[in-house]
Amino acid sequence: MHIVIKNMHAIRYYYIRFLKFAMSSHKVKLSLDKRIVFNALSASIKKLNPIYQVKNPVMFVVYLGSILTSGLGILSLAGYSMGGSTGFIISVALWLWFTLLFANFAESIAEGRSKAQADSLRNAKKDVTAKKLRANNASNIAKSRDFELVNATVLRKNDMIFIEAGDIIPCDAEIIEGCASVDESAITGESAPVIREHGGDSSSITGGTKLLSDWLVAKVAVNPGESFLDRMISMVEGAKRQKTPNEIALSILLTALTIVFLLVVVTLLPMSVYSVKANHSGIPITITALVALLVCLIPTTIGGLLSAIGVAGIGRMMEANVIATSGSAVEAAGDVDVLLLDKTGTITYGNRQASNFYPVNGVDKKDLVKCCYQSSLADETPEGKSIVLLAHKYDLTKEDMGDKSQMEFVEFSAQNRMSGVNFENTEIRKGAADSIKKYVLAHNGKCPVEAMDIVESISSRGSTPLLVAKNYQVLGVIELKDVVKESIKEKFDELRRMGIKTVMITGDNKLTAAAIAAEAGVDDYLAETTPEAKLFKIREYQQMGHLVAMTGDGTNDAPALAQADVAVAMNSGTQAAKEAANMVDLDSSPTKLIQIVEIGKQMLMTRGSLTTFSISNDIAKYFAIIPAVFASTYPALNILNIMHLKTPESAILSAVIFNALIIVALIPLALKGVKFKPLSANQLLLRNFLIYGIGGVILPFIGIKLIDMILALL
Repeated sequence: MHIVIKNMHAIRYYYIRFLKFAMSSHKVKLSLDKRIVFNALSASIKKLNPIYQVKNPVMFVVYLGSILTSGLGILSLAGYSMGGSTGFIISVALWLWFTLLFANFAESIAEGRSKAQADSLRNAKKDVTAKKLRANNASNIAKSRDFELVNATVLRKNDMIFIEAGDIIPCDAEIIEGCASVDESAITGESAPVIREHGGDSSSITGGTKLLSDWLVAKVAVNPGESFLDRMISMVEGAKRQKTPNEIALSILLTALTIVFLLVVVTLLPMSVYSVKANHSGIPITITALVALLVCLIPTTIGGLLSAIGVAGIGRMMEANVIATSGSAVEAAGDVDVLLLDKTGTITYGNRQASNFYPVNGVDKKDLVKCCYQSSLADETPEGKSIVLLAHKYDLTKEDMGDKSQMEFVEFSAQNRMSGVNFENTEIRKGAADSIKKYVLAHNGKCPVEAMDIVESISSRGSTPLLVAKNYQVLGVIELKDVVKESIKEKFDELRRMGIKTVMITGDNKLTAAAIAAEAGVDDYLAETTPEAKLFKIREYQQMGHLVAMTGDGTNDAPALAQADVAVAMNSGTQAAKEAANMVDLDSSPTKLIQIVEIGKQMLMTRGSLTTFSISNDIAKYFAIIPAVFASTYPALNILNIMHLKTPESAILSAVIFNALIIVALIPLALKGVKFKPLSANQLLLRNFLIYGIGGVILPFIGIKLIDMILALL
């Protein structure tokens, strides 16, 4: 009994020390929350239910071994001879139970993080403010401002809301009065703002988009709790997931190995009994030693961490603000070899930027730049700000800039599609070509043919032209164009090294698409796209054996998203797109697709690394436990005791303890994942072998020897 108490103290010591190590070495913020840890400890015990354990064949064998050795320990305490000391049998039983608890703890921590992330989403939703009309009456709202500020979560279907310039639209709604410019770049992928007004196909507005000008009165289209995001929160909280194809294949492999080792171990007992009788010497192998041998032979490390890796894959997506509707989607992201990416917002900046000024009719370019600058000083749109930045490159003097306090600015309006400034009997206007032309002609001015030729030329290459007029005379044209992101080319180079082909999708003409594709460094492009063209392209790649990933956000993207192996919809996109996708990006960032692929590959790399380590570290256990198990039956096998472990009992117990502790020690790696590097499959295989293969062989020899030394002291 004294030995049992000593071993209980050792178990308690190692349990606390390794638990602290696992938590302190894991840098993910959510996992350091004490509530998650305590809840995971409680869940670890609940998951000892046999109905749950039978789902994991490897750990179910450990579960049966724990029950068997516990029964042998109880019989030994009752005075029955079970082979081996009572303290040894009970110690083995306890460490087997802790092996199960550590495996359950790993999965429970991963699930706890997912639930905490769902809470974070719920809290974020509370920050959206809406202007709810006190009476469901839209008349004269622009003048009366008869509304109250409320949390968006209290809005109900058919409530009336007021939205004005600068507001984030709080929820999906239908316009019933007003006309305004809306920034829907995250939804449609188009950099130019769109006009939304009552009636027709332009009367729907989407939550998360932004009003750029004017005002709208709209009727709420959904009730709280019925949105796509609400359903995603519910899914994450449940932490439900299906096993992925690769995970199923790995589970089959682990099950097969477990069955093979089980058959081997079962035959050892009669063989040992026969050898003792035949030689008239020695002691047969004990059942406790056989159970310990079986547990150490089967791949318990990866078996205990496999579920945690899968749940953590979804959790890492959540950390990137991406909700994966299935674990298979995360895994498929790791196998993707073709990426279809929208041009706007992914390869180029979401909003077009000023790139050049074109004077006409002999106008001095600096005079044109000065007028463009002055008319854009109060323009808060991304395009307006880009004009100011570009104008600064022309070394404008303080006199050129003018006195802002003396200027009367004309804000952009969806009705007239222009903005400008009035000062000292001067009127400067800039805006859409047809609007400025109409404005100039209405005041008996002239619009030169040269200006319209430049407008046509800019439009033909996919850019946006803005006419600039001063006192009803056209001075020139501003070109707004898509600007390729500085770091995107390097990203595509990384993907190419990983064997992933990139395809740019754009509605631009072929000439514009080819120029941007060359500048960005994509492998291919699809210009003037239609929903049918996207769908055809995806099917074409899939028929060639490729796994295809795509981002989308509009209703017209839904067919292609449904066809893609990995389909990422923007949270601010249409309901049809989100329903068709198997992932939703809560940040509505089209570039997230690249990060998603990296997370998917990281999950596959983590599983491969831990599988390699699990199989490799069994080698040291063989050298520890096989000589100990057969010490009394086949003394010659003591030559395999190269670690010089003290006694057969301490050797077996050291291997069992290491087998349990290595699971909790690897929890941080299972949750965080191995460090991602854009390497080829051969390079990854070599790195896996060197780090986790050789490391998996060496570390257990050191660990088992240290544990044996501690047990000898005890």
